[in-house]
Amino acid sequence: MSRVAGRGAPPGRAGRLWLRRRLVTARRGRDQLDRKLRILVPERRRLLNLADRYREEWSAACQDATTWLRRAAVLGGQDALRLAQTPQSASVTVDWASTMGVVYPVDVRVSREGTESERLMGNAALAPASAAAWTMVEAAARVAATEEAVRRLDAEVSLTRRRLRALDQRWLPQLEEALRDLELVLEQAELDDGIRLRHGGRSGPDQGRPR
Repeated sequence: MSRVAGRGAPPGRAGRLWLRRRLVTARRGRDQLDRKLRILVPERRRLLNLADRYREEWSAACQDATTWLRRAAVLGGQDALRLAQTPQSASVTVDWASTMGVVYPVDVRVSREGTESERLMGNAALAPASAAAWTMVEAAARVAATEEAVRRLDAEVSLTRRRLRALDQRWLPQLEEALRDLELVLEQAELDDGIRLRHGGRSGPDQGRPR
């Protein structure tokens, strides 16, 4: 009997029942892990594609914001940019979802807090520059949320695969081997008991009979 898998098993037929139950539990756990992977892996792939798209949008937004800031600087100089700084701040709200026990961000919203600077109207490029900058911030928030979702799913997929390998390559084979070994021992014991009973049954009536 496999020493690791059979450790703690009671002797005899009780051990056979014990091992069978453990096998059922291990196989059920294996099926659940396999189902978990079939759900998480496509979701991870979807989020990877989404993250690539959001990174492209963020890169385009950065270029757009840079272009408008340069135009504003050309029209009004660095002083115009400094004076047009807004007291507004960004507030980020994250929506979360749970799939197979994994909690990860699925959506993000950026809202502005505070009033916009009135000096934005003094330069034709400042208002578009401000809008482009906010678009860049929103794109960055989407990238961050999606990358965090991918990171969490990556970790769970890796952990699930390790557990599945452990079941497939170690625990299930060891339990099956332990059960086979015990079945052979019990079968041999039953065979020996049958032989003893047959021999005992024949010898009993013949005892004391004259030859």
